[in-house]
Amino acid sequence: MRKTAVASLLALSALTGIGTVAAAASAPTPVSTSASALRPALPAPTGGHAVGRSVMHLIDPGRPDPWVAGQEARELMVSVWYPARKAVGRPAPYVTPQESELIIRSVPQLKDVPPDTLARTETYARVDAPALKRKGGWPLVVLSPGMTLPRATMTSLAEEFASRGYLVAGIEHTYESIATTFPDGRTVTFEAGRGGQTPELGAKVARVRAADTAFVLDRLEGSRRWGRLIDESRIAMVGHSVGGQSAAHLLPGSRWIKAAVNLDGSYNPRTPAEPVEKPFMMIGNPRQAPGAGGGNGSWDLFWPHVTGDWKRWLTVTGAEHMSFVDYAVLQPQLGLPEHPLDGERAVEITRTYVTAFLDLHLKGRRQPLLDRPSADHPEVRFH
Repeated sequence: MRKTAVASLLALSALTGIGTVAAAASAPTPVSTSASALRPALPAPTGGHAVGRSVMHLIDPGRPDPWVAGQEARELMVSVWYPARKAVGRPAPYVTPQESELIIRSVPQLKDVPPDTLARTETYARVDAPALKRKGGWPLVVLSPGMTLPRATMTSLAEEFASRGYLVAGIEHTYESIATTFPDGRTVTFEAGRGGQTPELGAKVARVRAADTAFVLDRLEGSRRWGRLIDESRIAMVGHSVGGQSAAHLLPGSRWIKAAVNLDGSYNPRTPAEPVEKPFMMIGNPRQAPGAGGGNGSWDLFWPHVTGDWKRWLTVTGAEHMSFVDYAVLQPQLGLPEHPLDGERAVEITRTYVTAFLDLHLKGRRQPLLDRPSADHPEVRFH
């Protein structure tokens, strides 16, 4: 997939934070001569631990699916990344072939790109590698992707966090992703928000994601396999786009989540039901700067309701909406033009600042990086 085409295909509306599936009108012509040889790769994690990844299929029998009528149980797919004793086993697949095909074939401009290209993306976690145990468990980070985006789009963050001593749960919010494959081979597609982008839809998405997150946390903590690996007193949430705005809305009322990060998510609704008093950080593209008007000024409207002692509002010069997830590096590898901010640099900045936030608020490690602008990261502006 190439940059503008994929960014348009999986882009989230800058005004609402709710995604639309649309082809790019001005996408460049795909490169076809060597397309079959493409094997995209993510940046390697930089922490000291090997990384394992397992996949969970969860069914909530007490909750009808909120997006598809007649489905009596909500089904979710969850990826769990974790510190591993050693890197053994096969590399974890990025997405399934079915998911890859649906993503690529949704954009006419990608007609020459092999449908399994994303399924061949190189990752660094190993499937079901033996977990490294730690007395008291590992801090847990919950990841929530943007609307229409698979949970896989946050893999480079997940692998980094796991390599640095976190257990990470990436939630696929079924029918909010362009494609979700279940263990029995079924692949379901996007259904949420087809009626249009409204404040009511934004509020529903926030409610659905809060319920999904609470259910996943309950299952993880009650699991014989994962419960002993989690420190229940140290849990944070990191979301991109609508996942970021959902994390912000969930944070005040959650008994589990102690801190949260919003990666470029505009707010819809634009104010939380309760003030955000726990540690909270927003990182966005320059259109999210104060007074810039991005997302109809939703960050300006939301910010007065962030009333805790620790809060940060950062923007990254040269960043675009997809600069904070894997597509920052994957799209250019497939022939799309680059964002003003190089994709590798964008991932490095996101990893660095979010890891610093997690280390400060879940591990109690002082982080001067978060106190003031840094000469090593001149792109990052404090507001």
